[in-house]
Amino acid sequence: MTAFKGIWTREFWTSMAGEFVAVFLFLVVSLGSTAGLNVPGPSDTHIAFCFGLSIAILIHCFGHICEAFLNPAVAMAMICTKKISIAKGIFYILVQCLGAIAGAGVIALVTPHDKWPVGITKEHDTISHGQALLVEAIITFQLVFTIFASCDKKRKDIKVPVPLIIGLSVTIGHLFAIQYTGASMNPARSFGTSIVFNRWENHWIYWIGPIMGGILASFIYEYLFCPNPEANLNLQANYSRPQNEDESVQLTVRPGGEYNKLETTA
Repeated sequence: MTAFKGIWTREFWTSMAGEFVAVFLFLVVSLGSTAGLNVPGPSDTHIAFCFGLSIAILIHCFGHICEAFLNPAVAMAMICTKKISIAKGIFYILVQCLGAIAGAGVIALVTPHDKWPVGITKEHDTISHGQALLVEAIITFQLVFTIFASCDKKRKDIKVPVPLIIGLSVTIGHLFAIQYTGASMNPARSFGTSIVFNRWENHWIYWIGPIMGGILASFIYEYLFCPNPEANLNLQANYSRPQNEDESVQLTVRPGGEYNKLETTA
């Protein structure tokens, strides 16, 4: 039951409710921008900015209520870097998928049947499954890398609101990849529309690609480019052994991030 520590609290379920509402609103607003009710239909730029700005607004509104991941690929990256527990991450992913289904359902409800399906993500006919997988991995990589870089508490140089930075990352991902794959970078977003409109063509791409890209980005940022000295210190201390029964080794971190070894004898 240790894995479920902190699950059965009001704060936890409040954050789950916030995540559900945020993903629900994201799907309603963003998918609505793709509905081609008029001729010509919406441009790629129109859709990209609607997705990106809606993410920015929702992170701003819900960031103090829940983590506002809004994306299973982001939740998986947080699990793999041990920023949240496995149990909490699984709940987040389930709630995100439910919110996406509800949001896509509302869009189906308000959109004429002759305009269905709305917002389906599918690869372009001229590219292969491998190319589509790579595109989804790349755009999710840049999104998750942006999130980790923007939310790094060690940074003191960020002057732009973090939600706006993340929203612009979603925007550029769409501007690049809409023509290739529909620019999902979010498994829940693709899952919601696939459930509601019963379209499952190569759906696996929109889970494996984003999750693979997100986890890779989190590892590269967290452990290669900007490692946390305190986390490395704790890891090293856990595996270090005293030189003898009466001697222990204490490691401290200097301001520059260097390790300073202090030996103390009991």
